[in-house]
Amino acid sequence: MTVAAQTSNQPVHTRTLIIGTGFSGLGMAIELQRRNVEFLILEKADEIGGTWRDNTYPGCACDIPSHMYSFSFEPKADWSHMWSFQPEIFDYLKGVTDKYGLRRYIRFGSHVDRAHWDDDEHRWHVFTKDGREFVAQFVVSGAGGLHIPLVPEFPGLDEFGGATFHSAEWDHSVELTGKRVAVIGTGASAIQIVPEIVRDVAELQLYQRTPAWVMPRPNNPIPQWMRNMFGTVPGTRQLMRAGIYWIHEGVGFAMTQQPKLLKIGELLGKWNIRKSIKDPQLRRKLTPDYRAGCKRILNSDTYYRGIADPRTDVITEAITRFTPTGIVTADGVEHEVDVVVFATGFHVTDSYTYVNIKGPRGEDLVDRWNREGIAALRGITVADMPNLFFLLGPNTALGHNSVVFMIESQIRYAAQAIAAVDRAGAQALAPTREAQDNYNEQLQADLAGTVWSTGGCRSWYLDEHGVNRTLWSGMTWQYWLATRKFDASEYRFLGGRRAAAA
Repeated sequence: MTVAAQTSNQPVHTRTLIIGTGFSGLGMAIELQRRNVEFLILEKADEIGGTWRDNTYPGCACDIPSHMYSFSFEPKADWSHMWSFQPEIFDYLKGVTDKYGLRRYIRFGSHVDRAHWDDDEHRWHVFTKDGREFVAQFVVSGAGGLHIPLVPEFPGLDEFGGATFHSAEWDHSVELTGKRVAVIGTGASAIQIVPEIVRDVAELQLYQRTPAWVMPRPNNPIPQWMRNMFGTVPGTRQLMRAGIYWIHEGVGFAMTQQPKLLKIGELLGKWNIRKSIKDPQLRRKLTPDYRAGCKRILNSDTYYRGIADPRTDVITEAITRFTPTGIVTADGVEHEVDVVVFATGFHVTDSYTYVNIKGPRGEDLVDRWNREGIAALRGITVADMPNLFFLLGPNTALGHNSVVFMIESQIRYAAQAIAAVDRAGAQALAPTREAQDNYNEQLQADLAGTVWSTGGCRSWYLDEHGVNRTLWSGMTWQYWLATRKFDASEYRFLGGRRAAAA
């Protein structure tokens, strides 16, 4: 397998262009390598890893057990914790990259800026921000939806004199010891950061808009004897993975089919608050008024202990503006602060707007999705956009289980689609509008009864119109079934025998 070398001002030609080197991009590369399909990978940073490269904040860990949050074809028997911390997951991905020899296919420092489809060539022309051009028959986006930090546009923020940074862009040069630190947000990152930094700071201001449901979860090291067993006793690691999978699918059943069952989780969440928080007023601040699961359920044994620390102040008044020395809230109080950490999540439902994609006849995909809402067939392919594949695309993220399971289903489906083009003697394929519309009509109907639509909250799963464009509507095994076999009848083939016959 070879990839044309790049010379100055000359485009690089390859069969398949993969964007990103997180779980999605690496998994796609390994699948194509197995099928002997030529590929090249573009990575905006100087190292692989995606989310697990970028997020280095204190306490960063996965909230899905590692025996499930890993490739099924590349198991690791000796995970140190049930819920692994960022350095170990990052090392795992680097190990996978090196084992499969993927670095020779990666072009680091290649931030994709735009792409357009050439109708005559049946090829994508992809450009990076520094002006390099890549030409490919197939493009696979493994960029995902959690890579563009979201920092709210607060008035006066540019006048603030202290240090500010997003949790996904942690500035390790900023010393927090003895400082007044503001953490804005109470989501998945914040609950890991707060208990880690509260021991060092002079004062921690936690700005909460909506409290999260936080379940107790001890994360002690996995005993060495158990790690040895997973590595030496056949079937034990697979049994652990299967147990983790079906426990989480049980939660998924409640979220998608029987939201009332989530009241059980709410009882556990309220017990977790009572166990650590003695102040009744603070308990009320921390108790959600929406159904558990409507926003992502979080897990921590240390978050509430960090909040109970006398150095922590939970502030629920809305932020109105920044001053050179602090933050002013809606009650008119100015809170002096030295460092501000934005644990405010990512651009998710609008992440697609950051790459300019023009399909056949120059149709702008961003314009279409802005008009119609972001949608794809099985979350992977887009009507009238030939040979373009999204991994973890629209409505394929999860609120209950491992997205790596979803990624593996998608990379298999995309590889089958590429093979289908070859079998048809064609140059390209794209799903029909009818197939995509029918699929999404059923998907949105299924989502209507889920906890994300009925749970009484507003979450980042929803777009500006309140439509869930982020999560899969059912169980992960149902998605596996839906993507297990590529259905050519849902597609139009272009530029070959199949197209001529049609």
